[in-house]
Amino acid sequence: MDITCLLRQTFFGVCFSISLSSVLGKTVTVCIAFKATKPGSSWVKWVSFKVSNYVVGISSSIQALLCVTWLLVSPPYVDYDHHAYSGKIIIQCNEGSDIWFYSMLGYLGFLAAVSLVLAFMVRTLPDSFNEAKYITFSMLVFCSVWISMIPAYLSTRGKYMVAVEIFAILTSCASVLGCIFLPKLYIIILRPELNTRKIILQT
Repeated sequence: MDITCLLRQTFFGVCFSISLSSVLGKTVTVCIAFKATKPGSSWVKWVSFKVSNYVVGISSSIQALLCVTWLLVSPPYVDYDHHAYSGKIIIQCNEGSDIWFYSMLGYLGFLAAVSLVLAFMVRTLPDSFNEAKYITFSMLVFCSVWISMIPAYLSTRGKYMVAVEIFAILTSCASVLGCIFLPKLYIIILRPELNTRKIILQT
């Protein structure tokens, strides 16, 4: 139980930061690629660098550092709630420090917001090579889910808190995967005639 409490939120934070960093890295790559196509652009020198790898590495490392500091300063622990229900003892994980917990969530929100803003800025680029519209919509759904989750999470107790968080995790994961990959699967499976170089270059 102690190990579960220690790793429950921190493991989630690191894994989700890697996922959001990957989306952010993809968005940055799209921005650089199209800015570099302009004549005399200074962005050309950045095309050869694997910018997305650096974005993922740095962004997820910051979250990992936050979580390690949280575990060292004020780690989560098993808590026994005698007051929530009369005659019952609720065993739950106490986050240890609300400041570190919301710092972890806030950093995830920051990554999602940056991805949303960057993707929105380049949404008008040519459709054939532009995934920014899909990323914009996926990050919009992601942010909406987690913004609505926070009051629901704070207003529940015990097992219902876990249920709310699991629902938010599954919904946000489905939104990111669905909004980015479903259009591709639609073309590959249902409209394979559109998945040709000639059609792509014409659109």
